[in-house]
Amino acid sequence: MGRWHEQKLRVRFEETDTMQVVYYAKYFTWMEVGRIGLLRDIGLAYRDWQARGLNIPVVQAHADYRASARFDDEVLVKTRVASVGKSSIRFENEITKLPEGALLCEGHTVHALIGKGGRAVPFPDDLRSVLTSS
Repeated sequence: MGRWHEQKLRVRFEETDTMQVVYYAKYFTWMEVGRIGLLRDIGLAYRDWQARGLNIPVVQAHADYRASARFDDEVLVKTRVASVGKSSIRFENEITKLPEGALLCEGHTVHALIGKGGRAVPFPDDLRSVLTSS
C-alpha cells in the first residue's frame, strides 16, 4: 500500500547482549522508531493523535529474524502502512544492515484505533485519507 519510510540507526551497546549481538526485542523498538518517524513525516505526529483523544496501541507484533546485528553496526529501518481497516492499522517493517543491505528482520505490527473511553473507534476520514495515500 504505502511507500517505504527509511530511518537509519546505529546499534547502541545497551541494545546488545553479552556477545554484543542485538537483543531480539530491540527490533520491536526499532519498528516503533520507524513507525513514529513515518507518521511524523506524513504530517500525522503522534502527539496530534493524542490531542484528538486517539491512541493506537499495539495489538499484534510479529518478527522473522534473518541475521544478527552487532554493536556499532548501522541499520536501516524501513516502515510502511500496509493496510488500514475500519479501526485498525497494520505497519510492515524491513530492517537491513548497512552498507550491504543484508536483511536482518522482517516484521509487522497491528494497532487498534482507540478513543478516550479506551474502546475501538473508526478511523476519521482525514486520517484514513493521509494514511492510505502515504
